[in-house]
Amino acid sequence: MSAEPGPSPGGTAFTDATAPTRRPIAWPLLIRKAHLWLGMLIAPSVLMFAFSGALQIFRLQEARTGYTPPALVEKLGRLHKDQVYAVAPTREPSAGPRAGAGSGSGAAPARPVPSLSKQMLQWFFTLASVGLILSTLSGIWMGAALGRWKRSARWMLALGVVLPVAMILLPF
Repeated sequence: MSAEPGPSPGGTAFTDATAPTRRPIAWPLLIRKAHLWLGMLIAPSVLMFAFSGALQIFRLQEARTGYTPPALVEKLGRLHKDQVYAVAPTREPSAGPRAGAGSGSGAAPARPVPSLSKQMLQWFFTLASVGLILSTLSGIWMGAALGRWKRSARWMLALGVVLPVAMILLPF
């Protein structure tokens, strides 16, 4: 018994070779677009955190005897740790009972020299920060210069810069 193809709802007969198939959702394409847009949106923040984190590894945002951090480094450290761009006000020692406690010089005490293992770890994490910065920059270049979604990628990158800056500048 041979199975003849029956008529389709439109009146024409379909064979197995010509039967319409449901087109599957293009998950890889959707995932790639989402990855591009999300990556471009957060790339400026990743760069800021990688850079300011590398500075914080060596506590370059903190004042100590013989060293005053540049204002920008101090502000980036506060932004990284406290999500505030302003420099913290310095407190003057009060004339109370604790004013004379400590070294008496009024300056922050010098920190001890870190151990070799800590120094090696600091430099390894600094290398990781540099790698993250370079990887993010190459991702920005690929997203903004290559592929078919360059325009939308550039818009997401612009949003990734503008939104955090606008939030920093909000008065409340």
